[in-house]
Amino acid sequence: MLSLLQKDWREDGIVSPVKDQSHCGSCWTFSTTGALEAAYTQATGKNISLSEQQLVDCAGGFNNFGCSGGLPSQAFEYIKYNGGIDTEESYPYKGVNGVCHYKAENAVVQVLDSVNITLNAEDELKNAVGLVRPVSVAFEVIDGFRQYKSGVYTSDHCGTTPDDVNHAVLAVGYGVENGVPYWLIKNSWGADWGDNGYFKMEMGKNMCAVATCASYPIVAA
Repeated sequence: MLSLLQKDWREDGIVSPVKDQSHCGSCWTFSTTGALEAAYTQATGKNISLSEQQLVDCAGGFNNFGCSGGLPSQAFEYIKYNGGIDTEESYPYKGVNGVCHYKAENAVVQVLDSVNITLNAEDELKNAVGLVRPVSVAFEVIDGFRQYKSGVYTSDHCGTTPDDVNHAVLAVGYGVENGVPYWLIKNSWGADWGDNGYFKMEMGKNMCAVATCASYPIVAA
């Protein structure tokens, strides 16, 4: 049964530790691996860390641009057609654009398909986060967001369309704080940022376009 009030997939033990993308605009790769790591752990009971660098180096044929940006939905497509994604250990993160050196023998997770949430359908997104698993989302970071420390983030100045989004993250739950419903979101700016690497974003208003580019992968167990 879907809890309408709260969900936190960290309590289920399927959310991997917060990572740090450093100075590379590779947030989309961390959103992708976060969703895949959760899906894999949910399916197998085993924890895993997957390679963001492989996506930076190898996923350009799917309209991704390494340290200059990309989309998790397009990364899922790349992994599906590529036949898998390597582990972090076998293809470690460098934080700069590089030459692809994917090795199929190191691939540990295969993507069978991915599900794209309907544009602006926050209720559909809530159902997916509540019932399925963590979901890759994107939103618009504006001035001031980087100073977030706690509480529910809200803004009158960010955009609400897919053209506005500039940062991909992972929705791992939702709840209500002081009467305000929120998304619980895992960032990729290290565990020292925000609330131990996480933040809360107001839910129900498509705040900062959070419900415009949401997707999650189906993995082979």
